Amino acid sequence: MTAKAVMVLGTTSGAGKSWLATALCRYYADQGLKVAPYKAQNMSNNARVVMGPWPAGTQAAPRGGAASLGSGPALGPGLYGKMGEIGSAQYFQALAARRTPEVRMNPVLLKPEKDTASQVIVLGEVDTALTHTPWRERSELLWSRARPPLHELLAENDVVVIEGAGSPAEINLHSSDYVNMRTALEANAACLLVTDIDRGGAFAHLFGTYQLLPPHERALIKGYVLNRFRGDASLLAPGPEQLQALTGVPTVAVLPMWRGHGLPEEDGVFDDMATGSGLKIAIVAYPRMSNLDEFQPLRSLADVRLSWARTPAQLEGADWIILPGSKAVAADLAWLRAQKLDLTIAQHAAAGKPILGICGGLQILGESLLDPYQLDGNAPGLGLLPLVTQFEVSKLLRPCKLQFGGLTGTWEPLNGVQAGGYEIHHGRTVQHPAMAAATVAVRNQQGEAIGWSQGHVLGCYAHGLFEQDAVMRALFGSEQPGLDAVFDGLAAYIDKHFQPGVLMSLLT
Repeated sequence: MTAKAVMVLGTTSGAGKSWLATALCRYYADQGLKVAPYKAQNMSNNARVVMGPWPAGTQAAPRGGAASLGSGPALGPGLYGKMGEIGSAQYFQALAARRTPEVRMNPVLLKPEKDTASQVIVLGEVDTALTHTPWRERSELLWSRARPPLHELLAENDVVVIEGAGSPAEINLHSSDYVNMRTALEANAACLLVTDIDRGGAFAHLFGTYQLLPPHERALIKGYVLNRFRGDASLLAPGPEQLQALTGVPTVAVLPMWRGHGLPEEDGVFDDMATGSGLKIAIVAYPRMSNLDEFQPLRSLADVRLSWARTPAQLEGADWIILPGSKAVAADLAWLRAQKLDLTIAQHAAAGKPILGICGGLQILGESLLDPYQLDGNAPGLGLLPLVTQFEVSKLLRPCKLQFGGLTGTWEPLNGVQAGGYEIHHGRTVQHPAMAAATVAVRNQQGEAIGWSQGHVLGCYAHGLFEQDAVMRALFGSEQPGLDAVFDGLAAYIDKHFQPGVLMSLLT
């Protein structure tokens, strides 16, 4: 090992680990250091297409840039071998570190398909055997796959910024948890423990987490971070001093609440959505929706009011309806019908109002879902596009370059636009042979149809549309700041609010 590892742990899920790890990646990269992110295992349906396993003899990832939100470096099948997928959080962390994202940065990704089952992705590819292995039994097997990439990244970099998962002190899971303290010990990481003080109980969360760890693991905790603080920081006294007296660990940062930092949240869903005015866009929030981080640019538009819709009433008055991606399309379609959202969506379409379906949302808009391999489920679609989708065993993972054409109405400004995106799906979609054809509205660089339209209804397989400047200019006449500006803001923020010298002292 040559790199120094800095690890971000949390007292709970949602404490701010991903946000802080991303900021640290840019901060250390700004110091002239070679930085890579790492998370042994992520659980999320927000994923990105990245470089897959390295060809034999390849030693290090090339440097990558971040020109605009979600664009990433230019990749293509055959350039570095197979494409793979990782959690979106590590994708953004890699770009913050000015590195090309690749599968070693998140060697295990669990994509929930229902409350009791997840698809297991190992080094970017679905592992069917591990997917069907009971979770307590597969932990050691997954650690054996996640450990080598950690050591490779440590050997190739100056700093590895590691993100934990949930809490490191869940005593019912501790013996099998390889994502938190086992990784920290393996990397001899300097650990920061972050808590969300806005929820209340922050000092109890920090003290309880520390106390539940065994002594040799406590020794790795170098500082506490109070995240999302609102008010006068002087009123925290004497809490930080008392906590340090009890544990020997100082509070090294109090981070004020900052909602507008511009980084997509790892889990994507916000009930406190953008408070903009003007165009009302409702995103249907079915239970297994995926890749929601791609809507962050819409959330930042002052003249757009974005909302999640789980009931018909929440769709009423919407100017646009978006059906996002889904990890369980047939199940989400059944949920949508059970909520009677299908009727409201049909009424919206009949009124000539715009509907956009992305990936699983495209499949839902079609006539039918066919599942000969029992991967997802058979179901009739909403019938708003004359398309048939069949689920295949192999998952299609690829970046894509898009060309729009043949669109009318709301979507007409996209005609002639060229943009980027990425595809992640099992389904393969074609025109219904017995129905009048829809317009092919989107083609990829191979000329394949990956999007169709009929009137104001548009379905497209490409994720990341709103992360493209050309799309945002065409639809809204504006674009959002690129990721580099977002990352620079994060780095400046922690530099301002951490105690002087702390961040660099973690490397000694």
